[in-house]
Amino acid sequence: MQKITVYEKPTCTTCRKVSKALIESGVDFEKVNYYIEPFSKTKLQLLLKKMKMKPSEILRKNEKVYKDLKFKEKNYTEKQILDLMVKYPDLVQRPIVEKGAKAILARPSEKIKELF
Repeated sequence: MQKITVYEKPTCTTCRKVSKALIESGVDFEKVNYYIEPFSKTKLQLLLKKMKMKPSEILRKNEKVYKDLKFKEKNYTEKQILDLMVKYPDLVQRPIVEKGAKAILARPSEKIKELF
C-alpha cells in the first residue's frame, strides 16, 4: 500500500472532513501541518506536478495576505506565485492529499475518493 500524506491546516473544516473520512475508511495516513512544517519550493512544485495544476489554480483568494499582496492589481507570474506560496502558506488551498505518483486538492472533501 502506498503511503498517503495529507498536507493540512488542522483548524480547517475541509481538512478535518478529509481526515475523518480516511479514518472511517480504515486508511493509514500521515498528516503534515504545513504551517509547522512549511513547504519547500521543490516539494510544492512536485505536488503541483502530481496534481497537474499551476500555482495560480491552488491560490486562496479570500485570505488577507492575498489582498495585502495586491494580486488583483499585479500580474504575478506562476513562478512568483509559487515563491509567494512558499513564503506565505495561507495562499495555498488545502488539503492536498498525496499518494504515490498522484496528488489531489481535496476540495470539496469528497474528492478524496479520486485516490482510491
